[in-house]
Amino acid sequence: MARRITALKVQKKNPNRVNVYLDGQFAFGLAAIEAARLRVGQVLSDEDIARLRQGDQVERAAERALDLLSYRPRSEAELRSRLEEHYDEAALGEALERLRRGGLLDDREFARYWVENRFQYNPRGKSVLRQELRQKGLEDEIIEEALANYDEEQAASLAAQKLLRRWKGAAPQLLRRRLTNALLRRGFPYSLVGPIVNQILTSGPPRDSLEEESGL
Repeated sequence: MARRITALKVQKKNPNRVNVYLDGQFAFGLAAIEAARLRVGQVLSDEDIARLRQGDQVERAAERALDLLSYRPRSEAELRSRLEEHYDEAALGEALERLRRGGLLDDREFARYWVENRFQYNPRGKSVLRQELRQKGLEDEIIEEALANYDEEQAASLAAQKLLRRWKGAAPQLLRRRLTNALLRRGFPYSLVGPIVNQILTSGPPRDSLEEESGL
């Protein structure tokens, strides 16, 4: 059934969107750039209306996905989880495909980002990183690629040095127990934890750490 556009009104709260009225009643909203192609008096078929509504769903899903990505990189599964309650599968799928084509959504890049970020700021063992990345919905092949060159021994050493600064002044036995338990909880294997804890307790924190703490 054909319907006639009787008004095109810019939304008060969002000037980038326009409300479309058909036969005197509000029908749907559109991005201003899409609404600019319409005119009052134009007749729309059911197919035209469905196409416009679906296109707007895609646009809004893509905009919301970009907004989420502006805070931090995310996996495709994360975005789907956040958006699937608000947009139908066809619109969401097209929106995410648009982001993939634009290089804005890439699970391999996300996995590399996650591993590098953990190594730099909050080192973890490979077992915990695998668990975290699986929770993000990544495939095992992508996870193993991201972990292929991960230096777990260096990560454990960095984590131990950070913890040592936190617990400096603790009795040796208490410090050994705290360091060991903390590194194991972070997913480092005991085959690495034992030697690293022994080395740190024998040599103490590296000189640059001491200088940092003393303000030199």
